[in-house]
Order: sequence, then structure tokens, then C-alpha cells
Amino acid sequence: MPGQEPNTETVPTDLATSASRGRVILFTYLITAIDITCMFIQFSITPYLAKTLGFDTLWFGYLQTMVGTVQLLGGPVYGRFGDLFGARAALTLSSVASVVFYILLMMANSMPMLFLHKLPTVFMHTMAGAQMVVADLTESDRRADALAKLGLCFGIGMIVGSSLGGTLSTRYGNTFAAGMGAIGSLINLLLVLNFIPKHTKKSDNQDPAPKPDGRTSVFNLGQIKRLMKFPGVAKTFAIKIISGLPGGVFQVMFSIIAMNFFHLQAEQTGYLMAYIGVLQMVIQGGVIGWLTRRYSESSLLLLAIGITSLVGLAQALMSSVFQFCLIVVPMMFSLSVFNVITDSILTKSVPSSDTGTMLGLCASVQSLLRTIGPTIGGFLYQNYGVASFGFIEFAVNILVFFCLVGSSVGRTEVHGD
Repeated sequence: MPGQEPNTETVPTDLATSASRGRVILFTYLITAIDITCMFIQFSITPYLAKTLGFDTLWFGYLQTMVGTVQLLGGPVYGRFGDLFGARAALTLSSVASVVFYILLMMANSMPMLFLHKLPTVFMHTMAGAQMVVADLTESDRRADALAKLGLCFGIGMIVGSSLGGTLSTRYGNTFAAGMGAIGSLINLLLVLNFIPKHTKKSDNQDPAPKPDGRTSVFNLGQIKRLMKFPGVAKTFAIKIISGLPGGVFQVMFSIIAMNFFHLQAEQTGYLMAYIGVLQMVIQGGVIGWLTRRYSESSLLLLAIGITSLVGLAQALMSSVFQFCLIVVPMMFSLSVFNVITDSILTKSVPSSDTGTMLGLCASVQSLLRTIGPTIGGFLYQNYGVASFGFIEFAVNILVFFCLVGSSVGRTEVHGD
């Protein structure tokens, strides 16, 4: 508001009570669950649609790389957009983009159309928008737990979406399944417009029309890069990228691995994803909150990286879908803890006015993995097989683990002197 002093920590009047903030968070969780459900419906049908249209493993990798590239470019801009124009505007943008995305998927009857329908993903960052709302409306000591609850919504969406996607595409066809995604995204749009406030930040500046000058421009890359100069941010980002890359490669190639290595049909893959979703619900809905109340974030980060290295070794030795079902338990635990803790550390490292931009950058890390992951994954799969993913994950994460342990010991010795 004009005339207010800058940097005063005022709360928007419609979020003045804990009950009103809790209500917004609950609707944010619902929006996230619906969005993830639609996303996994799409995940269930795209590999089989691509195969029908003549895509081989290499071209499917190109398709995934395109999605990662587009979202890599859009993530920081989306986060900055949310910081400047508010949560409602950001989530509205992602919901509209999702509606367009699924409508184009319904129309995809050729290879060019399948590539074209991926373009709206540049603005499809509902999870980042939801994380922004949750980070804005929770205190720092409860942030990791609140962000983990979004993972519970992710698990619900994974279960429902994977089951629906496989069943709908098998019984009614890919077009019908894509149409359900469009309907779900339209419902999300209505929820956003009716239940998400324009602004959620503790800030004096509630002006919905910021000036497009150097500091407040959505496309000001200098303001985005500025966040990397805050203490610990660059290091945490490096860990997020290096440690997360091998697992990201495996994840983007999983649909191909399920189809060609495990020889699963669409419906069977849907059931497997639903099982993974149940695990994620349990871990992020209950386990992570319990852990964050008892252990430091740095200790949990080390634990996640250490377990990830062992998971990689197990993946290298697996030979059946049953063995994968056993391995996926520690895999989901380490992945969930790693993502939640790094996001929590990063949002606490910057001012509250920049949490959206930071979360957009976090989303871009995942997009970066999806950008380079399919190319790397396609090469490794065709030349060295599934085991290569596990061996690389083990080697990279055990190296990161010992580097972090060494730096912690070094700091302790310096403080002791």
C-alpha cells in the first residue's frame, strides 16, 4: 500500500488468523493433489502413445529433453512472477497452461503434435506455486513438515493418477484419458480463483501491479542470480544437482525401463506407480515430520545422500520387478527427505519476499535433470543397460557423502582451535 514503510512484516488481512491460513493451505494441498493426479494420468499414457506414433527410445528421450528444457527456462520466471504478482496469479497461470496442455494432448495424432503439446509446460509449475503458498504461510521451524505434506498430496495424486491413467487409456483410449486431465485442470482453475488469496507474503507491498522496472521485472535475471550469493545457497544447489542427477536419470527413464526391462503393460505400470505413491504418502505424510522435529536438517541431508548411494548399488544388482518393489522403499525415503530438506534449507536462506523465486529455481533443478537426463539415460540404457544407472548413482552419492562429512569435520576442527 502507498505510504507504508518498506520491509514491515505485515500479514494480509484475509490471512490474519491461523484458521484462515490453515484453510488456504488445505485448499493448496487439494489443488496439488488434483494437479499431480492429472500429471500421472498423462505419464501413464504418453509412453504408449509415443510408441504408437513411431517413437523409439532415442526420440522419446528427445521428447523428455524438450519438456525439461522448456520447464528449466520457465521455472525461475514463474517463481519471480509469483513473488511479484501473488500466489493466485501464479497458480492461475499454471492451471490455464495445464488445461491447454491436456487439450493439445487430446489432439496429438502425430509426432509433431506430441512435441507441440509439451510447450505449455513452460508455465506448468503448480507444485512450485503450492510450495510458495505453504512457505509463505508457515513458520520456519515448521516449514519442512508443511512442505513434506505436499509430498503426501503428491503420493495421493500418484496413486489415483497412475491407476486412472492406465485403466482409462486401456478401456476408453488415450483421448478420453487426456480429456480427464483437462477437466481436472479446469477444476483446479476454479479452486484457485475462489479460495487462494491474491497475496500470501508477510509484506507491506500488496500492490498487484508492480512496476516493470529493473528490480521488479519478471525477466530480471540479475535478481534471480542475486539469490545465489546468499550464504549456503550455491553449495546447497550444487548438492541438489550433483546428488540428484543419477536418480533423476533413472526416474525419467523409468517408463521405458518398466516397459522394456520389466515388460509391464500400461495397467501394470499404473499399479506399480500406485504402490510407489503409497510409500511416498507414508514417508512424507508422517515420517519426515517426525524426523525434522528430532534431528537437524544437515544430519537428515547426510542420511538421505548415504541411503541414496546404497539404493544405487541395489539398483545395479536388481533383475526383477519384485526386487525393485523392495528397493523402492529406501529409494523413496531418501528421495523424499533429500528434496524436502534441500527445499527447506534454500527457502530459509533467502528473504521471505524471494521464496517464490527460490522455489522456481528449485523446480528448475528438477527440470535440468529432466533436460539432460533423457539423453544421458538413453545412451546408458542402449549401451550399458539398466545396471549402469545404479552404479553411477552409487559412485556419485558416496563421493558427495564423504565430501560433506569431510567438510563438517573440517569446520569442527577449526571451531575447536
